[in-house]
Amino acid sequence: MVKNEPMPNIASILKSEIARVARKQARSETANLKRAVAAHRAEIAALKRRLKEFEQRLRGVARVRAAAADSAPAEEAGPALRFSAKGFASNRRRLGLSAEACGLLVGATGQSVYKWETGKARPRARHLPALAALRTMGKRAAAARLEELRAAAG
Repeated sequence: MVKNEPMPNIASILKSEIARVARKQARSETANLKRAVAAHRAEIAALKRRLKEFEQRLRGVARVRAAAADSAPAEEAGPALRFSAKGFASNRRRLGLSAEACGLLVGATGQSVYKWETGKARPRARHLPALAALRTMGKRAAAARLEELRAAAG
């Protein structure tokens, strides 16, 4: 006697084969896309690095130009004036001035004075003559000049 074995369903076999071929095709297509995306990301990263380098160069050039523009009038006026954050801080303490009062004397803000003392910023060339004059002042002269400036301001 012959057993009744179920015959394979041609439709289900055909359907599974089509699905397999479709997955294989989709995999090859996505592999190409993945390679393209990886190449584009690498190119974008390289462009970002170049942009960062160019921005740093531009900032450096701007800094050099600003320094040249600030120092040009000072060179014409006379000898080069130097600035030392440590010396400026000790001079301000010697005169007994607050950062705000010192800023008023040199034509800057108290915040600028604080940044100059901590070395976070450097004074511009237009402030250097006033800073040099401050070095030669005594406590009384600084207090008198400060009173004049406060009276003139209001």
